[in-house]
Amino acid sequence: MAIRKKAAKAKIKAKAKSKAAPKKKAVRKKAAQKKKAAPKKKAAPKKKVATKKKATPKKKAAPKKKATPKKKAAPKKKATPKKKAAPKKKVAPKVRPATAKQLSEDFTPYQIKRGEEYMNESQKEHFKQILLNWRNELMQEVDRTVHHMQDEAANPPDPADRATLEEEFSIELRTRDRERRLIKKIDSTIEKIAVDDYGWCDSCGVEIGIRRLEARPTADKCIDCKTLDEIKEKQLGA
Repeated sequence: MAIRKKAAKAKIKAKAKSKAAPKKKAVRKKAAQKKKAAPKKKAAPKKKVATKKKATPKKKAAPKKKATPKKKAAPKKKATPKKKAAPKKKVAPKVRPATAKQLSEDFTPYQIKRGEEYMNESQKEHFKQILLNWRNELMQEVDRTVHHMQDEAANPPDPADRATLEEEFSIELRTRDRERRLIKKIDSTIEKIAVDDYGWCDSCGVEIGIRRLEARPTADKCIDCKTLDEIKEKQLGA
């Protein structure tokens, strides 16, 4: 019985399948016809090529700003002139005692007469006057130096000025010391004139000469002996 029931069920299913199959075919045919019948879609119109945009007119360049005129340079201030440095006191150079010709402004050379005796009274008087004038002028220089040193005796605060002042004083004092010794020699020469021993060489005894005595009134040697002495001094000194 069970087998019969199963067979019957199988037949029923087969019949149902056969009925459903033609329906599916009909449906499929109808669908295919509908697809055919459906009108073709119109091709979408091609998009118009966008026309090139008209070039936008270039903006006019903004007018350049006028260059602002440069400010005139302020006139340079005139450089203030540098203060001139106070001139340094010049150190007095070493001065040798002046000769009779340099000191005596009214000096006049002796006029030698033909046949005149050497170291006569007029010549002695001429040289004595030269020696006295020379001595007086040297004494005035000594007094002038003393007054100058008294006036400049202030002690300057600057060490450099003080050193310069001291150097000047030392040079003046050395010069005055040489002149002091020269004054002594002038006095001894005047004594020679008084004892008729003036105008002759102490070494060889010859005449010293009028022109040499006028250049150096205190000379006690002739030019030859003096030259020999100077050569000996150089040789000993070397």
